[in-house]
Amino acid sequence: MTIGRLGRRGFLAGGLAIGAGALLAACAAPAPTATPVPAKPAAPAAPPAAPVAPAPTATSAPAPAPTATSAPAAAPAPTKPAAAAVGRGSAGTLKVLYWQGPTILNPALAVGTKDVHAARLVTEPLLNYDEAGNLVPVLAAEVPSRQNGGLSEDGKSVTYKLKRDVKWADGKPFTADDVVFTFKFITNKETAATNIGGYLEVEDVVAVDANTARVMFKAPSPAWYVPFVGESGQVLPKHALEAYQGAKAREAPFNAKSFGTGPYMVDNFKSGDSVVYVANPNYRDPAKPAFGRVEMKGGGDAVSAARAVFQTGEYDFAWNLQVEWQVLEELMKAGRGTLLTLPGIGVEAVHFNMTDPHKEVDGEKSSLKSKHPFLTDIKVRQALSLAIDRDTMAKQLYGETGVVALNVLTTPPKLSSKGTKYTLDLAAANKLLDDAGYKKGADGIRTTPSGTRMKIVFATSINSLRQKEQALIKDGWQKIGIDTELKAVDATVFFASDPGKPDTINHFQWDAMMFTSTFGSPWPAGYMKSWYSGDVARDVAQKSNQWAGTNRVRWINEEFNKAFDAAQKELDGEKSVALWHKLNDIVVNQYISIPLIDRKRVDAYSKRIKGPKLVPFDSDPWNMEDWSLA
Repeated sequence: MTIGRLGRRGFLAGGLAIGAGALLAACAAPAPTATPVPAKPAAPAAPPAAPVAPAPTATSAPAPAPTATSAPAAAPAPTKPAAAAVGRGSAGTLKVLYWQGPTILNPALAVGTKDVHAARLVTEPLLNYDEAGNLVPVLAAEVPSRQNGGLSEDGKSVTYKLKRDVKWADGKPFTADDVVFTFKFITNKETAATNIGGYLEVEDVVAVDANTARVMFKAPSPAWYVPFVGESGQVLPKHALEAYQGAKAREAPFNAKSFGTGPYMVDNFKSGDSVVYVANPNYRDPAKPAFGRVEMKGGGDAVSAARAVFQTGEYDFAWNLQVEWQVLEELMKAGRGTLLTLPGIGVEAVHFNMTDPHKEVDGEKSSLKSKHPFLTDIKVRQALSLAIDRDTMAKQLYGETGVVALNVLTTPPKLSSKGTKYTLDLAAANKLLDDAGYKKGADGIRTTPSGTRMKIVFATSINSLRQKEQALIKDGWQKIGIDTELKAVDATVFFASDPGKPDTINHFQWDAMMFTSTFGSPWPAGYMKSWYSGDVARDVAQKSNQWAGTNRVRWINEEFNKAFDAAQKELDGEKSVALWHKLNDIVVNQYISIPLIDRKRVDAYSKRIKGPKLVPFDSDPWNMEDWSLA
């Protein structure tokens, strides 16, 4: 989530100072160094001339620090692919372990991070971020700027020159029409696209010619670098999805057999279990990818995934090692893999349901027509927050892979508010509930003034670390008289995009749930849209939109909506930051979601391979075309 060097020149007129430059001013981190444990995130620094993002750290030999350039050069002219190209496929098979198995391969319909990552091997954005947080071209020929005419004087449009002679994996040409189509596909209300947050301020996208696309905004935009950029900006093939727009979007064969302009195409897909990729025969670099076949296996758990790289060597790469730090340290001693970390992956948080998950209205649980019997009371939510021991959670469970979070929005660091605090105080929590009339019964469990027994069904994904988090939270909640039932759901189901599966985060048929929301862009609109309800029919997850809305907590707050709309358009840097702080503070201080841990991204790769690198705001396998045998 950073635009790097463009911040130095001013990515629009001088008044549009917010940009990623202002947002990421405090993201500086030292270059990677070889250490026995991941380095702690650097403290926020004063805004540099050109913003940078946290650098990844490796416990084995680190990659060289990237060299920043003031104007990223366009890629070399593509060479016609050849089946016998030197290098392509020469490394054989790469085995990748995602313990949360992908359930859909269309990035516009992805619910979980694992779905976005699985798609990213296939489809690509126009721009991406390098290790230092600089914008670099992918399908675009160059990064738009005022100097090259890409950014308009009035701040209302950005024009992309596209790389020429790029082909989709099926051999058809990639053109500006595909960029236009992607916008229309995502913004079609009936599509219920999960990445629509990055396109809300776009008025239209037009094809100037076959190799030029222009994005036009509704008003001068402080965030031109969000649409079509990073992992949420992947471009879709018009010819594969044109017949499956709107309500038919989830019927598209592409969702399970995707292909794109990226290094791989899908050969076989079993939802929630595995994806097999083969090299894209029309990929623009004839010598890449080195691995001709990628086997992505889903399922299992984070500890098993870490063991499969560090100890047994069964897999070449393991994603999202949300493992107790002491366990992870012990596994690393086997020495067969390298730990790769990057600060700022996202925030582990507890989210409360504002509707009643135990009552069915018109065939729908957690219906907007219902109201939760006690979680709609801010005093109850505050008491629940006061009873969570986040210090113990951070120190004993996360160790070097996370710190206590005070905010739901922590990245870029400049957007981390100072208007929140964390307190563990069971006595204060009990008094708060006593004073509000929630009386304890003989068994120590409270009832509401209307007589409802106060019980919370608290769900998260199956993961040994998360089950210990749950147990710690339950201990605190029980001590203040809230009966707590823990539920652990298989991660493949919990984060599934299938509207037919009820035990998913979008259905949210429990009282509370816990997971990590990840940051996909330096502009936090898409992330903060999780609490937005400007268009209730579109934004709030419910049966009528196939539970595709990003507001899963079913919280409707006009103050938040008004501030969100204002933040989308604010061009003054300081005022924009203040608005994002306000949005965070509304969520946190009203205890709609309780931030727990500000997590690092933690992966592992085998010492038999080289090339894995982590960058801000893109998927972990973003550069898999560059992976090869060590």
